[in-house]
Amino acid sequence: MNLYTTEFAADPHHVYGEMRDRFRNLVPVELSPGVPATLVIGYRTALRILNDPDHFSADPRRWQHTVPADCPVLPLMEWRPTGSRNAGPEFARYRAAIVGSIENVDLYGMHAIVGQIALPLIDGFRNEGKADLVSQYAFPLTFQVCCALVGCPPDIGEMMANGMLAMFDGIDADKGNQMISEAMYKLIALKRAEPGNDVTSKMLRHETALTDEEAVHHLITLFGAGIELQVNLIVNTLLLILTEDRFGGSVLGGSLSTRDALDELLFNDPPLANYLITFPRQPMFIDDVWLPADQPVVISIAAANNDPSIRTADLVGNRSHLAFGAGQHACPAPSLAYMVAQEAIDQILDVLPDMRPVGEREWRPGPFHRALSSLPVTFPVHG
Repeated sequence: MNLYTTEFAADPHHVYGEMRDRFRNLVPVELSPGVPATLVIGYRTALRILNDPDHFSADPRRWQHTVPADCPVLPLMEWRPTGSRNAGPEFARYRAAIVGSIENVDLYGMHAIVGQIALPLIDGFRNEGKADLVSQYAFPLTFQVCCALVGCPPDIGEMMANGMLAMFDGIDADKGNQMISEAMYKLIALKRAEPGNDVTSKMLRHETALTDEEAVHHLITLFGAGIELQVNLIVNTLLLILTEDRFGGSVLGGSLSTRDALDELLFNDPPLANYLITFPRQPMFIDDVWLPADQPVVISIAAANNDPSIRTADLVGNRSHLAFGAGQHACPAPSLAYMVAQEAIDQILDVLPDMRPVGEREWRPGPFHRALSSLPVTFPVHG
């Protein structure tokens, strides 16, 4: 089964259902043409793998030499000097650097920054009666928030965002990778010369003494989550609120919170639908399936969250989803991600509570993300 087609992007849950009918918990797939992998669609099997770094390594180096240099998924899977792509002592060092640079981020201050960014964006289209919530709201908001977090000037941040978009879409991915690296080296040079009270400066001052190359790759990882995935989290949750009568009415009416909507979205359509990639150090026999050594094992976060063996009807207050990962490679900043998304959603719903989606929705193809190309809405204009 192929995860890179437009058909999969249009209705992945139908494909996950077909997978469950034909297979058990482990499904042979292709991430791009000629790139085989195993997709994990069982929740308990996913947890078993994510909590077994001794047998399932995050280091892809023995795998990546087997794929062409122009492979469209390589930039998102290749080795980098970061915690998410290493094991053992290297993992511990890199994990300490990223955690140490973001653990003391002032959430109250960031909450205020999100509001300061959101309101001018909304004012820019509130009298038009229509807007695209991707290009006119969620993307510029998360772009500016992420730049504020790492102390990145807009021109450098724009290079980074455009490169990340190319990488996730798998179109000109190698060019996107080059754009990202160039942007981050510029940011590192700036912060070495003019340090501030931002994540980049804290990372460069951390006791792990990251080199410029190592710091660049840590920032690439942070930007990937902070822009691309955060946009999808905001937009997909807004789509849920605006299209589900039971949920939209409850959120807007106050019986359910935006946080409840975010959690349901993170169960059903997480912005990173298939990822958390590991590579078996040796052939592994799991759930009556042999997993080849060094071949990617990809956790289907979306399918595992919806595994019938663990799925419950009522998700309110249930945060056992895998959207932020599990085990030693779990996301180090879920509270920050929740806060930014919740404030962004609350701000626009407060100002434009009567928004309604219009037109057909197109999901961007790609094996990893769950991302809308656009989310056009209309709303009444009040003089």
